[in-house]
Amino acid sequence: MNDYIVRGIAAGGTVRAFAADTTETVAYAAEKHETYPVVSAALGRTLTAAAMMGSMMKGEDDLITLTIKGDGPIGNITVTADSKGNVKGFAGNPIVDIPLKGPAKLDVGGAVGNGTLTVVMDLGLSEPYNGMVELQTGEIGDDLAYYFTVSEQTPSAVGLGVMVDTDWSIRHSGGFIVQMMPDVEESTIEAIEDRLANISSVTDMLDRGMSPEDILKEILGDLGLEITEKSPVQFHCNCDKERVSSALATIQTADLQEMIDDGKEIEVKCYFCNSTYDFTVEELQEILNSRLG
Repeated sequence: MNDYIVRGIAAGGTVRAFAADTTETVAYAAEKHETYPVVSAALGRTLTAAAMMGSMMKGEDDLITLTIKGDGPIGNITVTADSKGNVKGFAGNPIVDIPLKGPAKLDVGGAVGNGTLTVVMDLGLSEPYNGMVELQTGEIGDDLAYYFTVSEQTPSAVGLGVMVDTDWSIRHSGGFIVQMMPDVEESTIEAIEDRLANISSVTDMLDRGMSPEDILKEILGDLGLEITEKSPVQFHCNCDKERVSSALATIQTADLQEMIDDGKEIEVKCYFCNSTYDFTVEELQEILNSRLG
């Protein structure tokens, strides 16, 4: 796995920034979920953002979940990431085929539609943090920038991109998040805004062979950029048959008994990674017996 995230600071620590190459991660997700190109782009952008936001967390068991609920044909997108670079996710409808927004430009906003972005951070406290904003464009990056500014009071620039090749494979995927700290100077903000207005897209930079470090240098190189951390990213789902069995044990006794009475093997699918697990009638009976003691 060659995917990774870099973290850096600039302007004397008054700006923090993250950049990632998530090409292999998104390619794996697209393959597992058999997504059409525009869904690959939408899901890939969300996976990339969640991975970078996960790297902002400190605790070993911290988790962040992004949920996009739109009225477009994709439906919902749900992505979860931890602080160690593991990310997983799925789209409600992987098969979406709508007209391009422009020459070779996928219409992610049209596929997502209007709706909400919800961020849930489980930091091991008594209650998880919840933040919700209205989608601004459905393009994911703009929506997250709005979320950071409104819900976390942290003015941010977010760039996300997924380049899908003509054979529907993922050619490039990555992104950046640049955040202004409370003591940032106005001149620094202006310099960053000017640079952001003149850089090319994330996918164009990656296509030119630029690394996540290069992307941050492109944005913050003249502001004393210091790369402070580099960490791997991968699509990783922690599902297994034991976990699925535990989930089956939580359903209503009558429903479980009905499955047993049906006398047929059942198949249970994990939404996050599309893996399937088969349970025989005997295994279902064991699950029921363990519940009944």
